[in-house]
Amino acid sequence: MAASVLSEGTVSRVSSVLNRDVKQFGKKFLFDRNEETCWNSDQGSAQWVLLEFPQCVRVTELQLQFQGGFTGRMCRLEGSRQGADFRKITDFYPEDTNCLQRFSISEESIVDKLKITFEQSTDFFGRIILYHLDVLGEKLEPVGSHSPSVGQRNGP
Repeated sequence: MAASVLSEGTVSRVSSVLNRDVKQFGKKFLFDRNEETCWNSDQGSAQWVLLEFPQCVRVTELQLQFQGGFTGRMCRLEGSRQGADFRKITDFYPEDTNCLQRFSISEESIVDKLKITFEQSTDFFGRIILYHLDVLGEKLEPVGSHSPSVGQRNGP
């Protein structure tokens, strides 16, 4: 079963924060599992969230919980590995609801950077309000580490 690939080593960035008020609406609230806090973008399209993982991950599911009325209407998931340009993994279309939404990722998606772009919002001004963000999948071996392959021996 897939588990969260987010860790303390995951670095996050966002396109904007409402009135630059990071104490009330900053990116840290995407991951605190508190249903009273949220990331609230400023107005304008397109808004985005960028995640940089400490190692490569295989992404299998994206979980998002918006505030209804401030939902991404048309969204794009992109990934990058080892400094390469971002490439589109998939487009997805959330419902305008307060419920947790899950999006299965069936395309090949081994990345160390993941970008979620909210191309359009249900809000007239383009704002996004997101209470919860999680990425499920599998953490892969860090670059440069080596574990024995099948058939190799560990020792004499």
